[in-house]
Amino acid sequence: MSRPRASTRTAVVWEVMRDALERRAAATGRDVLEVLDTGGGTGNFSVPLARLGHRVTVVDPSPNALFALERRAAEAGVVDLVRGVQGDTHGLFEVVARGGFDAVLCHGVLEYVDDPADGLRNVVAALRPEGGVLSLLAAGLGGAVLARALAGHFTEARQALTSDDGRWGDGDPVPRRFTAEQLTDLVTGTGLGVVSVHGVRVFADLVPGALVDTEPDAQEALARLEAAAAELPAFHSVASRLHVLAEVGPR
Repeated sequence: MSRPRASTRTAVVWEVMRDALERRAAATGRDVLEVLDTGGGTGNFSVPLARLGHRVTVVDPSPNALFALERRAAEAGVVDLVRGVQGDTHGLFEVVARGGFDAVLCHGVLEYVDDPADGLRNVVAALRPEGGVLSLLAAGLGGAVLARALAGHFTEARQALTSDDGRWGDGDPVPRRFTAEQLTDLVTGTGLGVVSVHGVRVFADLVPGALVDTEPDAQEALARLEAAAAELPAFHSVASRLHVLAEVGPR
């Protein structure tokens, strides 16, 4: 089965999601699941999920991203399984049905919403009342601190470490970062149960691209290293991204 593009950086998330959807399909007896991708943009995950046979609705505020999504779905031959609609988490149920999805992706969204707890509650409300799967991916605090420190920007690293939002300064393009504990607290606050937490891009963002591109088998070796470290809590604190998988039972 195919992985999303930039697989070294996303392989861990992809494998966790694919396994979760397989379990969900087995539990429901339905091979085709309804998946919602909030902030799904150009379809890095939604198009590969459609290629697995699932129906995916992508909600994104950017018309340009949705246009690129349509083009990518056409190239992959899954236009009939991918639907893009313009919107955001705040007005989510103006464009999709509440309680209508087997799985919801919330990737790169909580960093940008005004109220992460409220935004996540909205996303979770899109899951079917009888059960569903949440895939949550967000920027990690520790990875940003480590990256700024290794680049010699020690004051910025300290700013990120001590600020409430995890930002290293006014020029920081990311409005908010999280620790693993903060993300799991947000998830459990919605009533979902956390299944797993993974560190994503623990090493990939720190290794020079030229090294990965030129050394034989380096990319595959890096992917194996990322997979080995992803589940270890010690590496969650230095990951560039954090992934939380959660499930909901009968409500």
